This record gives sequence, structure tokens and C-alpha cells, in this order.
Amino acid sequence: MAAAATSPSAASSSGDSFCYKCICQWVKIVSTKHAEPLSSVQCPLCKTVNVSIIHGFNGESFERHYINQDPRKRHLSDAHDLITQFYSIRDIIGNTSSVQQFWKQRKYLRKNIWLQTWLRQEIQALTRDENVDAIIYHIHGVIESFMKRQEKGHASKMAPPEKRREEFKSLLMEAARPFLLGQTERFVAEVELFLVSHLNIDAYSRLRVQRLKESTSHVSREQDVLPQDRSLEDHYLYFLGDETDCNDEIW
Repeated sequence: MAAAATSPSAASSSGDSFCYKCICQWVKIVSTKHAEPLSSVQCPLCKTVNVSIIHGFNGESFERHYINQDPRKRHLSDAHDLITQFYSIRDIIGNTSSVQQFWKQRKYLRKNIWLQTWLRQEIQALTRDENVDAIIYHIHGVIESFMKRQEKGHASKMAPPEKRREEFKSLLMEAARPFLLGQTERFVAEVELFLVSHLNIDAYSRLRVQRLKESTSHVSREQDVLPQDRSLEDHYLYFLGDETDCNDEIW
């Protein structure tokens, strides 16, 4: 379900739109009619069963509230909050020389054993959904297919590095856009930076934290909402987060 009006939201399965506060109140009323806590509700309009409510959609991202979920068990939203902050940085700080060498020297042919796991955490954070297996399978498959084609091609007959880079980003953009909407272009840029880095997930995460700190226009805003007794690095490692408003309203 999705809510509309001043605070839009929608049922995750049905897609019908409602006022966010109204649908939260409706879920609360429905739950009082059952002895056991609900893990899903039927859409009031189409009767489709939904396990979550999508809200706060701004054309690029959205929030997802799961029905009757214990805040202490909300590992997904807490664990991925900082990843979404990375995507709020407009200017990506990257090593242009490293990117050029990555494509010129065909370093992309090196097997990246962390890519699939990294894609999972990125896509979970951007979609606010834990069940992203199908999306990962599709996007990772596109990347693997591209790499295999490059591996089979003879170096002398291959397109220039910049053309290969453009093809890669175009294919990835096409694969990811149906799922990531307005975040797609930024996601593709982040995928490239991760591949270029040749770092494992932990090391790359620390690099991104440093990138976030160096983006002064955003750091000042983010630090206002971070616990003052923790460094930004600690905040990333322990993935602290606040409860959603919908939980407060319903439960």
C-alpha cells in the first residue's frame, strides 16, 4: 500500500495509494480485531495481502514500514541508513586516474568475490526491502555477461576503453532503472567506484565514510542527527538508527 495526499504512501503489493497517517490508523484498528499480532494486512480497496507500507516517495527514494515489526528486529533499516546518506552526496569524490587505468588495463577482468554481497546491501538500502534476490540476480548477471564478453574478445579488436566504459554503464543503467528509479545513475557510479577500488566490503565502507566526511556541505547536516558521543566511523560500524514514525503511531 502507498500513502497519498500530504504524506503519500502505498501498499507494497497492491500499489493503491492512501494518506500515510490514515493507513497507519487503519492498520491499528484492524489489528485490534485479531488476537494475534498481524504480520500483514489486506488492502482496503483490492484486498491484496501486504506485508509493508511504502511512504515518503520523492521520485528517487522511499521509506518502507513493515506491519507489526518489532523495532528491535528492524536490522535492515538500521543497518542501511548510512548507505542512503552516501547517496545524498551530490559530488562523488573519485580517483579519475584509477578509473581510467581500470578500463585501459582491463582490470575489470579480475574476479571480484565481494561484488554480489556488496550489491545486496546497496540494493536493500535503496529499495528498503530485504528480499532483493531477484534484483541482484538480474543486475549481477548483466555485469557478469559483460565481463565474459570482454574476456573472450581479443585486445586488438576491442573498442577503446572509454567506449567499453560507456557500454558497461549503459547496460547497468538499463538493468537497474526499473528497480532503483531516480537513484539509478548514482548507483551505477557507485558500482564502478567499488569495482575500481579492488577493496573488500569493510575497507571500501571505511573509504566511503571518509568520502562522506569530506563532503562538508552534507557532513554538517548529518552530524546534527548523529549521536554526539560516537564518531562517524562508529556510527557506520554499529549502524545506529531511529524508529519510524509509523511505529510510534501504530504500536
